[in-house]
Amino acid sequence: MTTFADLGVDQDIVDTLAAKGIVDTFPIQEQTIPLGLPGQDIIGQAKTGTGKTFGFGIPVVQRLGLNPEPGVKALIVVPTRELAVQVYEDMDMLTSGRATSVVAIYGGKAYEGQIDQLKAGAQIVVGTPGRLIDLNNQRLLDLSHATEVVLDEADKMLDLGFLPDIEKIFQKVAPVRHTMLYSATMPGPIVALARRFMSNPIHIRASDPDEGLTQANIKHLVYRAHSLDKDEVIARILQAEGRGKTVIFTRTKRAAQRLVDELSDRGFNTGAVHGDMSQEARERSMAAFKAGKRDVLIATDVAARGIDVDDVTHVINHTIPDDEQTYLHRAGRTGRAGKTGIAVTFVDWDDLHKWALINRALDFGQPEPLETYSSSPHLFEQLDIPAGTKGRITTAPKAAPARSSAAPARAADAAAEQSTEEGTRRRRRRRTGADDAKVGSTFEGDGAAASGSTDASGETSDRSVDGAGTHDGAGKEHHDGKPAPARRRRRRRGGSGAGAPVAGA
Repeated sequence: MTTFADLGVDQDIVDTLAAKGIVDTFPIQEQTIPLGLPGQDIIGQAKTGTGKTFGFGIPVVQRLGLNPEPGVKALIVVPTRELAVQVYEDMDMLTSGRATSVVAIYGGKAYEGQIDQLKAGAQIVVGTPGRLIDLNNQRLLDLSHATEVVLDEADKMLDLGFLPDIEKIFQKVAPVRHTMLYSATMPGPIVALARRFMSNPIHIRASDPDEGLTQANIKHLVYRAHSLDKDEVIARILQAEGRGKTVIFTRTKRAAQRLVDELSDRGFNTGAVHGDMSQEARERSMAAFKAGKRDVLIATDVAARGIDVDDVTHVINHTIPDDEQTYLHRAGRTGRAGKTGIAVTFVDWDDLHKWALINRALDFGQPEPLETYSSSPHLFEQLDIPAGTKGRITTAPKAAPARSSAAPARAADAAAEQSTEEGTRRRRRRRTGADDAKVGSTFEGDGAAASGSTDASGETSDRSVDGAGTHDGAGKEHHDGKPAPARRRRRRRGGSGAGAPVAGA
């Protein structure tokens, strides 16, 4: 095995890598570093997860020197925020023994911190096209002295529609520069871009012709599964023997969040990275996954090229990717740095045509995925799942009964009780001989008065008896609780004849 010291890398960089346990090189590094150090333009093509970042990072850091002048001297353009964070961390590690400073420029974060680092004289900028052009238009980012330019994951930039932005960036950097372009695949537009903006580049393919299009250290399993049974199948796969960190890819943001909620309810320690999350939340979730605080990460394709974690053992495609390139990048999250991994893909009945195209392009030799359910014996056998495993972790803490769900029930019961009691009270009236006496118990707050009220005869009526005190038409009040107006009667009211008409008068 070739070491970094054998390739002419400076001793401080070699020591920094050795402190992280990185001594031997990968094929793409072994072929590109000797050419990149003297300033040769390079087109590096290799499978994802084979160490391309150090392949361009080491030449950039070493060519800038031990103590470069303040100001942007090197520009590394990446397609996604997650990849920007990953490349920034690697470059920051390479420059830890030097005066060189690195800044990450990408959207979703406040401008102020990034601007302050630029004003402080950062020499290496790692960024996404949108934020780079934005700061350059505001004259806060000067790219005219950038003599080291790197395009990482150029094919992804093509997919995202960033090629016009890349052309704008090339027009702003130094005309005489050292340019390196790295990509897992090399579509026609990327080749045309390289011919236009690079000077006599050398195209390096770091792969074994007999290895095939997929990495040999990744075991690919394809199952035809029912959408209603996928969660159960995934829950059982997550309990396989020797499973380490696992990445699950979904097609949509909603599907990702639903799966997070479902697996969390089943007792698994899950996190998520998708477009509906803020940048801060995405970074916290990714950091927790890398640190091992969470062992299951559910993501959309936005993170397919930004997850650089060496100990990912399983990748699960909850929904089949749209094309073979997306499949390769998803599966490339496992089997990194020479380790082995397992990629499991679920194919719905409606997506069999997509699998046919991917199977033909990658030459899998599996035109018909195996029909699989959560109880299928071959699922347990191929993924080393212990017999009798169910879709829920038995040691998961039982969720405490939510008070919020019980409170409305009690409130509803109380409201029903109160309405029943009020209805009963409204039907109850007390009889009294005094016109100015307060009648009935319709008014709230009269419960005590109503329970022990005394009528005009001095007898205490029991309000708890049904029908007690109801209006029977004999009193002087209406059903609305108001005293009735005095009626004019032809007969005398009292025993005396005062005020009464006298017959024959």
